[in-house]
Amino acid sequence: MGFFDSDIIQQEAKQLFEDYQQLTQLGSKYGKFDRDGKIVFIEQMETLLDRYKVFMKRFELSDDFMAKMTVEQMNTQMSQFGMTPLQMFDQMNLTLDRMKSEIDK
Repeated sequence: MGFFDSDIIQQEAKQLFEDYQQLTQLGSKYGKFDRDGKIVFIEQMETLLDRYKVFMKRFELSDDFMAKMTVEQMNTQMSQFGMTPLQMFDQMNLTLDRMKSEIDK
């Protein structure tokens, strides 16, 4: 069975995409959130990033050809922006840290 044939992989990919879409839509209203709402939003984004990192690690550790191609495609796409996937995650975490530090301002 191929990597992408796994029901677990398909379900997690679907759930990650849906959760990301929902948080992105919600994030457009971030400026209107009260302090507690901002904290919850940031925590949910951190959780989503952690889930995404685990999901991508599955690709990296897989021997499946399509999984390896997916990793290569992501590396190629990120290199067009002058960064690696790890740098992208680091940048996203820095942004969330900055958002945390500005909650009480």
